[in-house]
Amino acid sequence: MKFIIVGKNISVTPGLRETVESKLGKLERYFTPDTEIHVTLSVQKERQKIEVTIPVKGNIIRSEQESNDMYISIDLVEEVIERQLRKYKNKLVARHQEGNNFNKELFEAEETFDDDEIRIVRTKKFGIKPMYPEDACVQMELLGHDFFVFYNAESDDVCVVYRRKDGSFGLIEPDFG
Repeated sequence: MKFIIVGKNISVTPGLRETVESKLGKLERYFTPDTEIHVTLSVQKERQKIEVTIPVKGNIIRSEQESNDMYISIDLVEEVIERQLRKYKNKLVARHQEGNNFNKELFEAEETFDDDEIRIVRTKKFGIKPMYPEDACVQMELLGHDFFVFYNAESDDVCVVYRRKDGSFGLIEPDFG
């Protein structure tokens, strides 16, 4: 596995690098040797945050964790990623997936704004490929989100899957009628 480790408001010391590589290195059995693991360590107002992104077969395994200690954050993110990978592996066994990797998400710096004013403070862009609603639900689960926008391979429409309050999934399809 290839680790790409960057720091924001923190220098990546050899100790931190070694800890990240040893903790996330435990996940090596899930990946090919050329798999890239993108790790961003950041500090904001005494909060130690780690973001891990791993592109896999057209999907993204991603987690971010924060605490008041970077080493605790690293432990937390490793547990979450491993849980996501086990879930992803089970889904792959049930349904084979192929495709290109998504492009990396682009983040903009967050800004403060007045409560009366509506402002978009973050934009994400990613590559999109046709997928079935069930695959979109798997991707939504892997990302840990409550909804996921995708290009529906069945209807050739842009659709949204979402998690309902009862734990089931919903699908929103456009109606141009």
